Amino acid sequence: MENLHDHRQVYAKDTLLEQNAKENPMEQFRNWYLEAEENPAIAEANAMSVSTIEADGCPRTRMVLLKSFDWEGFVFYTNYDSRKGKAIAENSAVCLHFFWPGLERQVIIKARLEKIAENLSDGYFESRPRGSQLGAMVSPQSQIIPDRAFLEEKLRALEKEMEGKLLVRPKNWGGFKAIPYEIEFWQGRPNRLHDRLLYVLDEEYNWDRVRLAP
Repeated sequence: MENLHDHRQVYAKDTLLEQNAKENPMEQFRNWYLEAEENPAIAEANAMSVSTIEADGCPRTRMVLLKSFDWEGFVFYTNYDSRKGKAIAENSAVCLHFFWPGLERQVIIKARLEKIAENLSDGYFESRPRGSQLGAMVSPQSQIIPDRAFLEEKLRALEKEMEGKLLVRPKNWGGFKAIPYEIEFWQGRPNRLHDRLLYVLDEEYNWDRVRLAP
């Protein structure tokens, strides 16, 4: 067994103090996200993990891409019949997680998911490259398939069938918006005394902010 006890890094790139943090966590997220996007050490600032609760009570986590965000929440797209889609249909509570090691930062978001309007899903689908559109149409996401050739054959057949035709979004594919009720911002600090600011939405839809011990 490999011993990783000595794998350590000193976190000292920035601070997260109350006097410099925004009162609204969505504004704080926007500022951090823009910094992550501009950082050359971060390849995909919009990569985030989405954790859902499955029927056996165990969480399951996968990486997806954030496609938009506003004052209300965070939008991503998926196959509604996929494993994550079915888990969300049973339990809309999710946890999103962004990790930006180039900035020594994390954001952890507890939220409820809602399907976005169909016309918004249509608009995003139309904006995608044709290859991505075909991939969404041809893949029975999360289902067992015999081999790679099965998918490639289906793709070739669909390409031939739809050559020169407009591709239409499948009804089982679209967007979710994560409406947050708790957002934690984590900034690495020396000696593992990290900064952690937690924003919690109260019953009157105001954000309360507290500091957590690292």
